[in-house]
Amino acid sequence: MPPRSGPRRVAWGVAHLSRSEDRLSRLFSETHAALRRYVRDLVRSPEKADEIVQEAFLRTYEHRDKVEIPRAYLFTAARNLAIDARRHEHMAQTDSVGDLADLGVVSAATPETEALADERARLLRAAIEHLPPQCRAVFALKVFHACSYQEIAERLGISVKTVEKHVGRGLKDTHAYLKRRYRVGGGS
Repeated sequence: MPPRSGPRRVAWGVAHLSRSEDRLSRLFSETHAALRRYVRDLVRSPEKADEIVQEAFLRTYEHRDKVEIPRAYLFTAARNLAIDARRHEHMAQTDSVGDLADLGVVSAATPETEALADERARLLRAAIEHLPPQCRAVFALKVFHACSYQEIAERLGISVKTVEKHVGRGLKDTHAYLKRRYRVGGGS
């Protein structure tokens, strides 16, 4: 138990911090290489693995007073960060301009291509109308207003992860709707 006040409390705090940092320093030297290999296998990128390992050590340091088994906490934090990174990478791939171009939302240069783009946009709006209300709002802000995930989250009062989920679902469902529509409408 630390002293209540005075120089002895300061000395206790410095000694306690010093022991805490010594433990983390040992943890780093004993686990860094193994943790980096573990994370690299999860994310398949040495650069991303380095970022995740650094963040996991930082989180372990920040929670050092609450953590009973630092090694377990460190590896769990790293695993969770790796999973989040892979999920984010997957969602970012669905957020590319190519996906929007496939949906026909990009502007055209000639009257013919503009008319085709208008028709595609009309079909896209019809496909979006079939989405659940919140998914529809998120998807429309992303596709028609080019809002970032963060902007959408702030406007609608939801988390960025929820925005990612809705954009992914919106892409999947509108692609399926358009595919069915073209197939039923006499397309190939």
